Amino acid sequence: MAIISSSGKLKSTSLIVFLLLLQFSKTKGHGGDEGGGDHANLHDKGLILVKVWCLIILLVSTFAGGVSPYFYRWNENFILLGTQFAGGVFLATSLIHFLSDSNGTFGDLTTNTYPLAFMLASAGFLLTMLGDCIVTYVTSNGERERVQVEEGRTGNEHHSKDIGMDANPVFLRTTSFGDTILLILALCFHSVFEGIAVGVSDTKADAWRNLWTISLHKIFAAIAMGIALLRMLPKRPFLLTCAYSFAFAISSPIGVGIGIAIDATTQGKVADWMYAISMGLACGVFIYVAVNHLIAKGFKPQAQCYFDTPFFKFLAVLLGVAVISVVMIWD
Repeated sequence: MAIISSSGKLKSTSLIVFLLLLQFSKTKGHGGDEGGGDHANLHDKGLILVKVWCLIILLVSTFAGGVSPYFYRWNENFILLGTQFAGGVFLATSLIHFLSDSNGTFGDLTTNTYPLAFMLASAGFLLTMLGDCIVTYVTSNGERERVQVEEGRTGNEHHSKDIGMDANPVFLRTTSFGDTILLILALCFHSVFEGIAVGVSDTKADAWRNLWTISLHKIFAAIAMGIALLRMLPKRPFLLTCAYSFAFAISSPIGVGIGIAIDATTQGKVADWMYAISMGLACGVFIYVAVNHLIAKGFKPQAQCYFDTPFFKFLAVLLGVAVISVVMIWD
């Protein structure tokens, strides 16, 4: 058992190191030839092609992460710390990259001293919070219906314990197809804004960096969702896992497509305004997801984990913030 555990930790560590090396290679490989101007040509075929690749990579990687628990038993310590690490990456990206770019662009566009970037960040935070409120409202209604039905039964005292609701995403607690669709749309709302951050990137380096940030978060979230589905519905896991994973995976590529469409129809100052507004809103979305979904809640291991302590979680978040802080030196 010790050998298996050590092997699992080695694989997990190797994957994290690989992701970090990938991030540095993308930053150095694409940042050098585009640092001369304030904004690249947003209609450049090379930039659009990079964004299309980002769209494809987001779709495939998230879907693969969602169905992977059906074929591979992930190390829960790795998912736990990886989710916290992703939270640190999200938090630092929102404050150091998105908020800075939005504020700087607004400064070039207008002499008005009103803090537009910070106001938009607050709006993005509140919009994402509203999405969560919709999820909570629909979930609570569906849960009440389920409880009322089960109160009339006599032989199902252990039913709720077997389901293990505490370990599952809230959108799984529903009693109708319509509720399920609404919950998926609400939960994927912030993912669309994450994708827009890639779609409106003004350089290839920004597009790759935003892709890495979003992919890191979505892969861990998709894996956690797949694990929860396997725990909750052991009789029909594969089809439901594929369905939910595809719904979760397609949300960010939709945002990328919206961002590409925005860039394709605008240029000059209009494009700069759209970029500044999008980055401001994305900043608020990223902050909410980082703090509320990743750092505060995060992944809940089924078994007791050695690293499931506030200190190790803090170190993982600190590492995520440190990585983005160092990478932004070459921005």
